Amino acid sequence: MKWLFESADAYLKKCDWKDMALLKFCLFAMGVLAGIKVPEKSKKSVKNWAVVVFVITYIPLMAKYLGVIQDKICNED
Repeated sequence: MKWLFESADAYLKKCDWKDMALLKFCLFAMGVLAGIKVPEKSKKSVKNWAVVVFVITYIPLMAKYLGVIQDKICNED
């Protein structure tokens, strides 16, 4: 498992913003396709879990991004 995380870190070091945008569009498309297959009676539960996962992942991502922006602004002076 450690090798998998190390290889992912190495991959991310070689990526630029365009690669990350493509990855996000790919994951979004996969999510839409998965959502199409969810039975009607389960859609509310799936939606609720998706909101929870989004919030749990979005907050740390944005916190890190805002930290990068703050460092960049502070280093310009």
